[in-house]
Amino acid sequence: MTPDPAMPMTAAPTRAAAGIAYGAGAGALWGLVFLAPELVRGFGPLQLSAGRYAFYGLIAAVLIAPRWRAIRGFVSRRQWVNLFWLALAGNTLYYILLSAAVQMGGIAMTSLVIGFLPVAVTVIGSRDRGAVPLGRLLPSLSLCALGALCIGWQALVAPAAGSPGRQAVALACAVGALVSWTAFAVGNARCLARLHEVSAHDWNLLTGLVTGAQSLVLIPLAFALESTGQGAAEWTRFAAVSVAVAVLASMLGNACWNRMSRLLPLTLVGQMILFETLFALVYGWMWERRAPTLAETLALGCVVLSVLSCLAAHRRVGGLGAAAGPAGA
Repeated sequence: MTPDPAMPMTAAPTRAAAGIAYGAGAGALWGLVFLAPELVRGFGPLQLSAGRYAFYGLIAAVLIAPRWRAIRGFVSRRQWVNLFWLALAGNTLYYILLSAAVQMGGIAMTSLVIGFLPVAVTVIGSRDRGAVPLGRLLPSLSLCALGALCIGWQALVAPAAGSPGRQAVALACAVGALVSWTAFAVGNARCLARLHEVSAHDWNLLTGLVTGAQSLVLIPLAFALESTGQGAAEWTRFAAVSVAVAVLASMLGNACWNRMSRLLPLTLVGQMILFETLFALVYGWMWERRAPTLAETLALGCVVLSVLSCLAAHRRVGGLGAAAGPAGA
């Protein structure tokens, strides 16, 4: 992608640094969603998704209410349709599948599959007009794939914690989450690139409104299909976890991601998803009170080198100055 000729020479590195910082922030906040299913194991994936996104929708409605009349006029019917599918792919369906994968297959296996998100998004982004050629990204993608394999190595060689059928279902859920969020990452970046009147923050709030509406459909399903025999203490813990994930991951994490998506090209946006896997592992080690293994340490090295090599590839072709959409919110 060709930088804007009117942009100062120092602007592109500044935009890149800011974009990477926002990407790391989003990953740090999103990594918390891997812990949530472990914190409230007595609740199923539908309940987890319904609780998180009901609060997300409520908070979004409160925050957007003062500017609703002004924003509403800039959102077309097509954009509302886009918001529905983005909310479904990137929030509702993704979190149901991810929660099921974590509870049935564990954080390590789920992290392995989700760790391939950068590969999928970057390959798709390489087809965009003016994008960095895929050949220049091969070192970064190879490191990404190697890091993902290192992350899940112990889960692959260790005896399965459960029946083969249960592990197969867990793997299928993780792959489904991978496909769902890949579609969201690509679609969201392209929607933001076409938006000029709506800020990234307001787009996040609109996504929250639609996701909250979808959670209203999930609530009766969750009560009908999943156990509701928990006591008051368990429900209090569930509510606290739901609020925390809604605020930290859905509100703040999505806001960081949308700002990053407007500062970086899609091929580099894909690499930023690695931070979610990285922080999910760090939180997992803290939760389990242990140090990383050799395979996990190698994975961390691959993650860092993958992002750095992708950044270097964009610098060589002048791609850092072209973001996925208009600058800033």
